Amino acid sequence: MVKFSRELEAQLIPEWKDKFVNYRQLKKHVKKIKLAHLRSSVPSSSDDHHQNAASTTCVGCSDASYGISLFDPIRSLFCIHGRRRDDPIPADEENLFEMNLVQSREDEVREFLEKLEVELEKVNNFYINTEREFCERGEILSKQLQILLDLKQLYHDHHRLRRHQCHGPTSPPASLSNSTSFSETETMMGSPLGEVAPGRETGVTEEAIIATLERNGVSFLGLGAKAKAKKTGRLRAATTLRIDIPATTPARTISMVWEEMVKSSSSRKDGGDYVNKKKLQRAEKMIREAFVHLYKGIGHLNTYSSLNMEAFRKILKKFEKVSNQRHESASFSRRVKRSHFVSSDKVLKLGDEVESIFTKHFASNDRKKAMKFLRPQQPNESHIITFFVGLFTGSFVTLFTVYAILAHLCGIFSSESDYMEIVYPIFSMFALISLHIFLYGCNILAWRGCRINHNFIFEFSPSTALKHRDAFLISASLMTVVVAALVAHLLLRSAGVLSQQHVDTIPGALLLVLTVLLFLPFNIFYRSTRYCFLRVIRNIIFSPMYKVLMVDFFMADQLTSQIPLLRHLELATCYFMISGFKVQPYETCTRSQQYKLMAYIISFFPYYWRAMQCLRRYVEEGYDMNQLANAGKYISAMVAAAARWKYAVEGTPMWLGIVILTSTGATLYQLFWDLVKDWGLFDLGSSNRFLRDELILKNKSYYYVSMCLNFVLRLAWIESVMRLSLSQVEHRLIDFLFASLEIIRRGHWNFYRLENEHLTNADKFRAVKTVPLPFSEMVSDG
Repeated sequence: MVKFSRELEAQLIPEWKDKFVNYRQLKKHVKKIKLAHLRSSVPSSSDDHHQNAASTTCVGCSDASYGISLFDPIRSLFCIHGRRRDDPIPADEENLFEMNLVQSREDEVREFLEKLEVELEKVNNFYINTEREFCERGEILSKQLQILLDLKQLYHDHHRLRRHQCHGPTSPPASLSNSTSFSETETMMGSPLGEVAPGRETGVTEEAIIATLERNGVSFLGLGAKAKAKKTGRLRAATTLRIDIPATTPARTISMVWEEMVKSSSSRKDGGDYVNKKKLQRAEKMIREAFVHLYKGIGHLNTYSSLNMEAFRKILKKFEKVSNQRHESASFSRRVKRSHFVSSDKVLKLGDEVESIFTKHFASNDRKKAMKFLRPQQPNESHIITFFVGLFTGSFVTLFTVYAILAHLCGIFSSESDYMEIVYPIFSMFALISLHIFLYGCNILAWRGCRINHNFIFEFSPSTALKHRDAFLISASLMTVVVAALVAHLLLRSAGVLSQQHVDTIPGALLLVLTVLLFLPFNIFYRSTRYCFLRVIRNIIFSPMYKVLMVDFFMADQLTSQIPLLRHLELATCYFMISGFKVQPYETCTRSQQYKLMAYIISFFPYYWRAMQCLRRYVEEGYDMNQLANAGKYISAMVAAAARWKYAVEGTPMWLGIVILTSTGATLYQLFWDLVKDWGLFDLGSSNRFLRDELILKNKSYYYVSMCLNFVLRLAWIESVMRLSLSQVEHRLIDFLFASLEIIRRGHWNFYRLENEHLTNADKFRAVKTVPLPFSEMVSDG
């Protein structure tokens, strides 16, 4: 049977952990009460025991039936001293001792009840505040939805009226007044909401729109109202409605900039915004997502209530069993049941209301469809995945052993062979990808074990997000396919069945097949994960046009550790283009200055993308200087990479000094940001030396070792300036080794980066996403 403390740890909401009942601490108090109770019950029972033992011992000493023994003198002495030790304690000292024990037990009971009172107040206050927040959020969403429905109705009525006008004079829709002409309606729907063209009087339709918005809590004053206010000499604030659609895509970004530059004069004049079908669709999507996250928060709050109720019940039961304080236990249990977090039904009603609204307006009255959005079912973990992980891992080990033996027998690693130039880039690229995926699986396993909610941080859907077994399966299967292709390539190359040119197409064919698999539209091979990956890569490449999310800059950081992979991809593309078109010799892809320049330009891209993301966040987050400083870190890495490229071309002492200076500065910059900003360590005011106050890992030595390891692996650039005299094979192996170490450092960095992000969310008790709402008010003086 699983202990409740473990069950509580497994089911609680990680971001609200500090606001749950401190069950472990209360259990420690109960154990103290138990020990105090045992101490208080010892004297009375031990006295009788000692008296009986003394009499028995004395009888044993004088009883001759046991015979004569060498130990009889010792027994006699023991009886004498035993009688002295067991002499009765004076009555006043015994009473004082018993009173102290009873007083200690009462103090422990009183301390436990006070601690229980503090925990109950903590739970109750948090529940009340969170309940109020969710109820207010629900009211705001209801108003937003009503505004959306009214605007959609007006929009459809306008288009129906225009169709009626095109087909001949007919009666307008019921929602529009008969006295309103098509031109007046078109003016209102085509211009900012509530804005009337100059020289045109306000019609009944505008009054209807104003009345509709005012019913929804928006104080909307048109030009007529402002004119009336000026005429009466009263200054009133004109509040208008604006549709705020976040600029998350390049099209929306360009549209936002265009409206700010070109249409700002007319838009700011009356504070309105342009209404069209696309904006209404985006607004509907935002409101739908907000309802989904509100419902998720309601579920979290229900879980919070039930778990804390069960925790109080369990601990009171233990307290009653240990202390026999039935009256106090029953009294406090009644208090818990009368508490707000148990007796309130506002959250349950709000959840039913959200279900009803979502089913009606977003699921076409199909409850089953609505529940797919509100309560997505998580797939059951199948043991078949574990089986295939083991199968592919065993196959990989076997094939790699066969490959190593064949490679040694064929002598492909000799200096005369061109094997490394042709095959190495392709297969090392897949090996680095597999290693990165494997480490990501290790990260998922570690995050799950430490209760770090990585799906919430990355905004992944729990029903489609990768599990650690899935990541291990992808890594193992990919490496099995790659090593199988290596073995096939080596066998065909040695047998001489096919020409050299045909055999060397195997790496290219493997690259082509896996690329096609990545874009495959069918719902196989983790389609949701593949499309999410492509979407994130698109957002990174087109930075800063897309809104930067956590998963976007996290993936961009991964790319900064995969620069060797990008160079291998560029080399493979160059090789297969030259082999296909036969316009240049193969050496062009490795020895020409254009290739070397292109290789270093490609290595700049991840740093450039990451810097652009920082600049985008700098603007979006209110010109936060931390984002500007973060961009400087990536710019310094670009400068250091440029200096190393120049030193590779011109190996003069001057450029060597520049390389050492720029690379050292960039390394110190990166180390500071890794440890202080990304990991949140080196808090000088922390009780944990050189760390921070809150640590998820209990063993502090892990953090110190990780800091040292990160420092050492950040110095890998030293190898690039040492110019060791190595053979071609050794040089390739050294490059692959350092590329692998950088990926290991990145996988190691990932855990602490998300640990710090999780603790930040926990400090703010942020367990659900706050979705921005589309309709906001803008106030301007009238």
